Amino acid sequence: MVHVSILGTGNMGSAIARVVTSGGNTAESFNTSDADKPVTGDIVVLAVPYPAIADIIASRGGQLARKVVVDITNPLNFETFDSLTVPPDSSAAAGIAAALPQSRVLKAFNTNLAATLISGTVGEVPTTVLIAGDDNAAKSQLSEVVAAGGLRTIDAGSLRRARELEAIGFLQITLAAREKVPWTAGFAVVT
Repeated sequence: MVHVSILGTGNMGSAIARVVTSGGNTAESFNTSDADKPVTGDIVVLAVPYPAIADIIASRGGQLARKVVVDITNPLNFETFDSLTVPPDSSAAAGIAAALPQSRVLKAFNTNLAATLISGTVGEVPTTVLIAGDDNAAKSQLSEVVAAGGLRTIDAGSLRRARELEAIGFLQITLAAREKVPWTAGFAVVT
């Protein structure tokens, strides 16, 4: 059994917790009032808006060492919804990995909406979680947790692919925010 700590109790944090526990694994959730509660999970999911990441790294960086850290953020400009806030040749996940060199950082869940994680489908297609990272064992561990929760996974490659995953997440969010697609929709992977 894998124990997962989820930093963030919003829609995505709650949906990921449901996926984790429905597969027989355990999840603990942290909100902003849990600053003194230690992170004990084998896997730690950063289910917060991208601007909150710097504070988490500053306050919990030591607790994240030697853990699998899953970045689900989409670093979009929340004022304009018109651009990403990271350099064009980088990603939020790359910045997190640089700030947490003793952690095994993965990018996952950022191309999914909470509703599709909960329903397990995007339209008629099973929900697929794309996972990018440089540590194959970490990707396998997360993939097993997600698959046990009833979802499919695809290894999207190295952490360098996080940039493309963030672009897909950005597009999906902006389409939903502009009411071009519902928040219950999403991109599907047909295999």
